[in-house]
Amino acid sequence: MNTEETSRFVRLRVDLVIEVDDPAAVTKAALRRIADENDLPADERARAEDAVTEDTAEALAYLVDPFDLVNEVPGVELAQASWSSEPVDYDPDSPDWDLDEDDDGDDDEAEGAHGVS
Repeated sequence: MNTEETSRFVRLRVDLVIEVDDPAAVTKAALRRIADENDLPADERARAEDAVTEDTAEALAYLVDPFDLVNEVPGVELAQASWSSEPVDYDPDSPDWDLDEDDDGDDDEAEGAHGVS
């Protein structure tokens, strides 16, 4: 394919499993971030504070910003992003945690030399 035939848009999928050693520190950091958002309406601020206080996964999602992953990459601009977090039971030795399990074969060529296993 030449440049004219390829899309300028690339879907970058990232799946992270994070071990939270100090849930209170994560919650505290999320509450600080909420407090720093001066343009956040009071009702939204209250909902955000409740969410991050009740659920460490929500607090983590509030702290992780996909823009931060690509903002220093030259020649790219984030067009759209969505992300979520959820508590999981993690066993690194289980075959259920194979990072390539979602691959359907369509991305083999794109992953090629750039893929990390």
